[in-house]
Amino acid sequence: VQLQASGGGLVQAGGSLRLSCAASGLPRSSYAVGWFRQAPGKGREFVGRISWSGGSTYYADSVKGRFTISRDNAVNTVYLQMNSLKSEDTAVYYCASTIYESDSAHEYDYWGQGTQVTVSS
Repeated sequence: VQLQASGGGLVQAGGSLRLSCAASGLPRSSYAVGWFRQAPGKGREFVGRISWSGGSTYYADSVKGRFTISRDNAVNTVYLQMNSLKSEDTAVYYCASTIYESDSAHEYDYWGQGTQVTVSS
């Protein structure tokens, strides 16, 4: 199983970025994919998740209405579209997989390497 996150970068406040998570080796009928982020000096924070087969999504309150998770099963990729970015969104963003409907990092068993998102104010 391998997850690879990409698409991070530097953006001004109010701008947008789209992150990608390329997945391989996952049994798609069983696994959901989630996004987490970790800012310097802080713990890992749940951002949102999407079920692999059903397409249902769930978001943290801090990003609801600004971030959207989608997936393209044809290319085994999950996306995190981030709009109206704020300085407090600055963090390393990770994608991860789980067999649960969970927002707890410890219930995710495979993790990508992370991609840095920096929002300048």
